[in-house]
Amino acid sequence: MKKILVIEDETGVRENLLDLLEAEDFDAIAAENGREGIELAKEKLPDLILCDVMMPEIDGYGVLTELRQDPATAIIPFIFLTAKAAKGDTRQGMELGADDYLTKPFSREEILAAISTRLQKQSITQKNTEQKLQALTNSIALALPHELRTPMNGILGYSELLLQDIESYDKAEIQEMLEGIQISAKRLYRLVQNYLLYAELEIAIHQPQRLDYLRDQAMSGALSMISQSAGEKAKQTGREADLQMDIENAFLKISETHLYKIVEELVDNACKYSEPGTPIAVKGEVSGTASYTLSVTDLGRGMTREQIANHGAYIQFDRQLYEQQGTGLGMAIAKRLAELYGGKLTIESIPNQETTVSVVLPIELSLSIEEE
Repeated sequence: MKKILVIEDETGVRENLLDLLEAEDFDAIAAENGREGIELAKEKLPDLILCDVMMPEIDGYGVLTELRQDPATAIIPFIFLTAKAAKGDTRQGMELGADDYLTKPFSREEILAAISTRLQKQSITQKNTEQKLQALTNSIALALPHELRTPMNGILGYSELLLQDIESYDKAEIQEMLEGIQISAKRLYRLVQNYLLYAELEIAIHQPQRLDYLRDQAMSGALSMISQSAGEKAKQTGREADLQMDIENAFLKISETHLYKIVEELVDNACKYSEPGTPIAVKGEVSGTASYTLSVTDLGRGMTREQIANHGAYIQFDRQLYEQQGTGLGMAIAKRLAELYGGKLTIESIPNQETTVSVVLPIELSLSIEEE
């Protein structure tokens, strides 16, 4: 039984709505003012809210604003009931996050139709969310154990051999084992750092004041930072000879640390999913009047349209067919970092031919660029 909260200060209207809803087998509850309505919504978590606009103390707009700021009530369908039909009033309600607007007096058929539409839409949204959550859960179940276990096995295995009988190994063998431990430790460290950074970005993206501060303060030169990050990642993966760079300089409105991270993840992804000996092209150019496009192209496995549409953190494709490292976090981090500064990340790919990942970032045209 769906639960509907009615927030209405006029006793007659409130009681009529309760009678109507109960006759239609809804679990109807009511509040006679905005403050009581907010408290009931947070306590009872109804499936839908009907709320009058004009009320003493806290009006409908105030109720909606407060409920949309609380994660527990933010997505509850919300329908305004009002005697005011001005276009400006409707726009104000919709901008605050209202789902519908009914003008008094309304008929029984009108309000039931509005309720049915919003509940159906909410049900579809919930099913889609559950499907995505299940897909994410499955991906995590596949990716995380492998990603955590592989480097840990390397560390534990080599260290156990050394502890059991270190004197039986010569210096070269010990050196090889220590290098294996270090490689595994670095992989594990990078994995943990990426998890922490991704969590931090997910929080920051919803903090307007922090976003404004970052966008105002950050600035970095494209040529030096892109060249440095791409070169170091290519060296780490043994792909220096494959790296091709064509980078136009500009001052980008992004911190050096975050620009470095974007390039690192894009080049790492290209190295991971293409064969050694095939080119990896890194290109940077000013596009339009106030943006810069950074693109990384590889001639690797590629992705289908469906895979591109579903790409995200913890998502990997064809793990059953390919041995691969990574959790999908790197690309998700690059995407979030671009969005943090008002940019965007796009993927274009032809399966088994090539993939180009492009990041568009804002630039500062008022600053002069010196040759580097």
